[in-house]
Amino acid sequence: MSGTATIILIVVALLVVAAIVFGVQAARRRRLRQTFGPEYDRVVADTGNRTEAEKELLERTKRHARLELKPLSAESRARYSAAWEEVQIRFVDNPGEAVSTADELVTRLIAERGYPTGDYDERLADLSVEHAATLEHYRAAHDISRRSRDGAAETEDLRQALVHYRALFADLLGEDPVAHTTPAPRPAADDTVPNTDTTTR
Repeated sequence: MSGTATIILIVVALLVVAAIVFGVQAARRRRLRQTFGPEYDRVVADTGNRTEAEKELLERTKRHARLELKPLSAESRARYSAAWEEVQIRFVDNPGEAVSTADELVTRLIAERGYPTGDYDERLADLSVEHAATLEHYRAAHDISRRSRDGAAETEDLRQALVHYRALFADLLGEDPVAHTTPAPRPAADDTVPNTDTTTR
């Protein structure tokens, strides 16, 4: 075989190997995007490097595979649904306390499903593998809950926090915990309620 033919064969072989590598990377990227959804783009933005981001997401997948996750029994689902309904009822009179209770209830549910609950960032990483679609809700709720503890959250913020918590709660529970929507809080006794009846004007 001539030297030219050998060079051509080597070049062809390298091109084939490159095509295989590119195909494998593209398939892996597509699989990660499907699994993590918007979390994929968030991790890419946070790391500033797509390769590092994909490495991080693959590590999450491996760590998640080692978890001993378990489904909830029908009794547990019923118990959590009743507890969530109680949270929503409590919101009417005490929004701040209801949001704090919702945070505790979500954390208990996460633990009962088999996820570690020690470190918040690790909790997010573990949840992102199967619950990426509702992870932003959890982040938003957690942030509002933190601001509420500092006295920096308005009533509407707290209502939004409960809506966000409910999204993750329903995702983990596997069903909508209650049929009705989040109630609005009652106005305080000294609140003035504007007159919206135009028939007397």
